[in-house]
Amino acid sequence: MSTIPEMYGSLVFTDKVMKNKLPKDIYKALKKTIDNKTHLELDVANAVAIAMKEWAVDNGATHFTHWFQPLTGYTAEKHDSFISPVGDGEIIMEFSGKELIKGEPDASSFPSGGIRATFEARGYTAWDPSSPAFIKDKTLYIPTAFCSYTGEALDEKTPLLRSMDALSKEATQMLNLLGYEDVTNVITTVGPEQEYFLIDEEDYKKRKDLIFTGRTLLGAPAPKGQEMEDHYFGSIRPRVAAYMHDLDEELWKLGIPAKTKHNEVAPAQHELAPVFDTTNVAVDHNQLTMEVMKTVAKKHGLVCLLHEKPFAGINGSGKHNNWSMTTNTGVNLLDPGKTPADNTTFLLFLAAIIRAVDEYADMMRLSVATPGNDHRLGANEAPPAIISIFLGDELTAVVDSIKNGTFFKNGGSVVMETGAKVIPHFTRDNTDRNRTSPFAFTGNKFEFRSLGSSASVATPNIILNTAVAEIISKFYEELKDVSKEGLSEAVHALIKKTIIEHERVIFNGNGYTDEWVKEAEKRGLYNLKSTPDVLPTLLEAKNVELFSKNGVFSEVELKSRYEVHVENYCKVLHIEAKTLEDMLYREFIPAVAKFMDDIATSIIKKKKVSDKIPTCAQEGLLETISAKYEELAAAAVKLEKDIDEAEAMADGIELARYYHDTIFEDMNAARVIADSIEKYIPEEDMPYPSYSKILFYI
Repeated sequence: MSTIPEMYGSLVFTDKVMKNKLPKDIYKALKKTIDNKTHLELDVANAVAIAMKEWAVDNGATHFTHWFQPLTGYTAEKHDSFISPVGDGEIIMEFSGKELIKGEPDASSFPSGGIRATFEARGYTAWDPSSPAFIKDKTLYIPTAFCSYTGEALDEKTPLLRSMDALSKEATQMLNLLGYEDVTNVITTVGPEQEYFLIDEEDYKKRKDLIFTGRTLLGAPAPKGQEMEDHYFGSIRPRVAAYMHDLDEELWKLGIPAKTKHNEVAPAQHELAPVFDTTNVAVDHNQLTMEVMKTVAKKHGLVCLLHEKPFAGINGSGKHNNWSMTTNTGVNLLDPGKTPADNTTFLLFLAAIIRAVDEYADMMRLSVATPGNDHRLGANEAPPAIISIFLGDELTAVVDSIKNGTFFKNGGSVVMETGAKVIPHFTRDNTDRNRTSPFAFTGNKFEFRSLGSSASVATPNIILNTAVAEIISKFYEELKDVSKEGLSEAVHALIKKTIIEHERVIFNGNGYTDEWVKEAEKRGLYNLKSTPDVLPTLLEAKNVELFSKNGVFSEVELKSRYEVHVENYCKVLHIEAKTLEDMLYREFIPAVAKFMDDIATSIIKKKKVSDKIPTCAQEGLLETISAKYEELAAAAVKLEKDIDEAEAMADGIELARYYHDTIFEDMNAARVIADSIEKYIPEEDMPYPSYSKILFYI
């Protein structure tokens, strides 16, 4: 059995493998492409392809695929074998630089928002050398970008790479101005924590709602939920522990640095957290992690649920995006150091982030807007839909001293004493954690906590990178012509002005309260509660300018993504509504009718035997259920009618709003009635497993 260091990255075409497999000049040329973002020459690509193929075949691979991230929210792949016939019934294993660099999937069959019509099918995948290739299921996976025949981005990777370039350019320029002449590149790093549910596969197969939508559309709460808070960080059940062990090993083989695992707040809910990586690689790793989670679960007779709200009444699942900026010289620009008040560079970049979040809060909210995440945001289990920044006590005091022109007195490190002599003393962190904040400073990074568990982390990082790049660019324009002698004073003046103008977005309190909602409104902050509310902001002039100026999205690409998001929202709600309609008419309502018939039959039998046998309780139960049955039947009819009306409407944002305001409310109304009936129906007569069975019997 191999050790963890031997196992780690064993299925990845790592830098170490490249160094061993490639001629020195080829290796240097490839590294130059990766480090300096220069174009790759075909002769270098051919040499890399040969080495990559030999390594893959040695590790059991028979096929290769260009692995990309279309606008479906999932990944896509088309597999080709390495074989090439040479006559006489013989073959050779072959893979060229051209095949490595470029692939050609059908662009019209993926969401494009009108960029590609059905008869305009050609699209391209292009190798991303900065994200290492890997082997999965005997196939060599090559991370690639995906674009249309006319060059527009049809994926998540292309704009992400563009946003990383934009931020690097602006941050490097600013740092050079400040005297950091050895800085040639700035990367953003991300560590996305991933929450998920595990349920038994047999229970999953009995629920159409989980199969078709990823969440339960019916289901009364179990007698116990999460109110005892005993599941959070609790002892991991043996079956789950076995799954987690296998998951870690599979991820480690793929070079994914899975670090932390634990039980989450809700029953059957868990979390996995990796070590930080370059944003581009971290996004690829998170997509791969979600795939591997599902695959490994099946091997254990389990199903991994990544929907943001698979069960009503208990916490849903999110994904925390830990984001920072690091120079090529190894300096974390968001590390305040021991004396943050004296760390001018840190304060300048902090001010840029504060302004970026304030000015582009609508885009931050849009980056986490999905039908599934609408169930979580603001539901006392996730940050509110209002975007704000948490800085903690020390940084807030620093910011206040800058704003007011007062002296900041560093309180120094606080030594924690627990009162128990045997427990060692330790230094307290300079900031607390705020679970209710969407965007919280947590020591040397910002944690964007609003992301949904099933979504790609690409979009939030695209928007965050671009917004911060834009503000740094504006800062540079204000400072570039200042003399060296006056630069320090100008920087401090800029920091102070920025804090005064944008402090409204800083909030350290409880984001769950009604008081904060009222306060945020007074401050003029966005409160975009649902996906249909936020989607139109994507096309506002300031946002179009933001992305086009920084070369991240063209106006055409933005419009296409708007169309894709609107269409996706409508499709998701339509599938959920049709699934609920099917479950009501074909499963739940017949089950209730049968149960009522059983009660009525029992009453009749008893009365036939003797009028003296009491039936009052049964008659009362039958009357209660009958009344609710009629309500449910009427609710089902209304849902059916409104679905028909939606199907007759034209596509667009008005249809999305109709689904949100009418269909979604119809579904909730029907569910409330059905769930109130469920408590009367014996478990064995239910057409699907109950919450009790699903959540507490693994």
